[in-house]
Formats: sequence, C-alpha cells, structure tokens
Amino acid sequence: MKRKDFLKLAGAAAAGPLLARCRQAPEAWNEASGETAVTVKIFELRLRQAWGLSRGTWTTRRNAFVRVERDGVAGIGEAAPIARYDETAESAAAFIETAEPVLARDLREYAVRFGEIEALGPGEHAAKSALDMAVLDWVGKKLGLPVWRLLGLGRDKVMTTTYSIGIDEVPVMQEKVREAAGFGVYKIKVGTPDDRKIIEGIRAVTDKPLRVDANEGWKTKEEALEMIDWMAGQGVEIVEQPLPAAQLDDYAWLKDRAKVPIFADESLILPSDLPRIAPTVHGINVKLMKCGGVQEAVRLASIGRSLGLELMIGCMIETSLGISAGAAVASLFDYADLDGNLLIANDPFRGVETVGDRLVLNEKPGLGVEGDLF
Repeated sequence: MKRKDFLKLAGAAAAGPLLARCRQAPEAWNEASGETAVTVKIFELRLRQAWGLSRGTWTTRRNAFVRVERDGVAGIGEAAPIARYDETAESAAAFIETAEPVLARDLREYAVRFGEIEALGPGEHAAKSALDMAVLDWVGKKLGLPVWRLLGLGRDKVMTTTYSIGIDEVPVMQEKVREAAGFGVYKIKVGTPDDRKIIEGIRAVTDKPLRVDANEGWKTKEEALEMIDWMAGQGVEIVEQPLPAAQLDDYAWLKDRAKVPIFADESLILPSDLPRIAPTVHGINVKLMKCGGVQEAVRLASIGRSLGLELMIGCMIETSLGISAGAAVASLFDYADLDGNLLIANDPFRGVETVGDRLVLNEKPGLGVEGDLF
C-alpha cells in the first residue's frame, strides 16, 4: 500500500471519533476562526544518571517544544529528536516554524492538517510528532475531552511500563535496579562485549522478568542467536533490535531460530515500513518520535495488529508531555515502555502518573498536561 493510501486510512480512522464528538460539541467548537500563534522553545533536559546505549552515553538531552494558541486555547507538543535519523533540537525547531502556514488553517480538521504537515518534507519525525501532539491537545481542550477519549479509546485496561536500565558499570546498573524496585519488568540496554557480565550482574540482584534492547549492537546473525539463546536461559523474554536495521534477511533467519520474540525498533519508522518488516520479526516497538505522532501510532497499531505482530509502545528521553501523549494510546498495545520522563531530573511538565509501574491517565482535556515551560 502506498503512503498516500495510508494517510487516507488515517483520515477516515481519525475522523470517526471526532465527528461523533462534534454532534455534542460545545458552542466554542464552532468558533475557530481566529489567528494562530506558534511559539517554539528548545530546552535542555538533565538526566538523573548517565544514559548509556550501544551508540554512546549522555547526561543531557535537548528537546524542542511547541505551543499552538488559537481562540484562547493552547495546545502543546514535544519533539525528542533522534540523532540516529539525523535530527537535532535545532532541526526540529526549524521544521516546526515551516509548519506555521498549516497551523493557520482549521485545526479542527486534525487528520487533514497532519497530512499537510507530513507533506512539508521528509524526515523530522520528532518535529511532526510535536505538531501532531499540539494540534490534538488543542482539539481536546477545545472540546473539553481527553485525547484518549477523543480518539475513542478508554482507560480501563491496566497498562504497566518497564523501567529502562542504561549501559554502565555493572555495580551502577545493579543499583539502578534496586532503586526501581517498584517495577515488575526491567528493560536492559545491551549490545556491548560485556553483555553476559551485564545480564549476570542484573540477575544477581533481581529475579524479575527482563527485556533487552541491543540497539543494533550485535553485528552478525550468529552472534545474535548465540546471545539471544543464552539470554533466554537468564529469563529474558523479549529482545529488541539485535542487528543493524538493514539486515532484514538476517532478522528472518533469527526469527525462525531464536528462543524468545524479536522486536523491531530502529528498523521501523513509518506505517509503510510494516509490510517489508512484518515477516522478519515477532513484534514492533512504536515510538511517537519515530513515526511522527499520535495519529501515526494509532495507524501503526492497527496495521501491525492486522499483520499478526505483537505491539509495544516505547519512547525516547521525553518529558511528561511526550509520555502523556504515548500513554493516551497505550491501550492499543500489548506492552508499554514509557519511562523516559522518569529518567529526567528537571521535567517541566506534569501529566500521566506512574504509580508503581502502572500508567494512570487523568480526565483533564487534551493531553492532560500542565507545566511551566511556556
């Protein structure tokens, strides 16, 4: 299916819940003809501890944020740029500024606006995600509805999140596990020559289920299979992105042999990637910042489910703003890895709560987020 066809499906899927709500909409819904003011800010996030992956280690991250105000209502969104895809906070902010003419149009037609934003240019998916969040936040506030209800979803399904442990010295990783004792499943970053030592060290301090993410760290299918089968014996239940994204033939080989499910992360960006990827993995990790926002995540969940894939919703290092957007659609997924806000020392927003390891949505309109950044 071509990308334009996916966008048509998106518009149809998104419009249904919205049209139903419009029949009972407040009078203010019909008053959306004012000018749109767009504000963009870049903010440096300080991490509670060093965040290590197979690709590097960080102590700070710089995200871009957007505020879209119209008719006295403001919607906000977050871009957590992904260097793996040549994105920066500056490039995200610049893309957001190019979208101002689109945001001057009728924001109530949020599916149409998303298609126009996508058509502005390739890449910059984190920026597109920020814009999608901001428009949906605005629509939800305009209607007095939480985004999860606007999209026709509920919050009865109990969603728990894993807690991620970045690569570090083994004693440091062990201490991180102890500090996160309230979580039922840990996601361990691997993809180094010391992976066995890391998993053995984690196993020395917890017997809880583990999931691992190699972030393309293993380079051959034979190495990956050996590590995956050994980790299966250590209580690892899911392995994410064991090999470089382009090695799909090797993923298919692994899928037929590995003792635990293999999930694609970096291999998957857009819905149009799914037909190519689906035969080679057991599941996918969908991130708003990779795919371009809430509407794309909903589409990915629907298509992924139809292709028989297991579904995980994940995140980057994001504030409670981005995490709240992901949590709004988490009920569509089998697993959640929405802990990016918990790794930040100076989160300027408050939204979805993490109680123990459970994600608790609120009833506030829009994304249900408050903050002091704007």
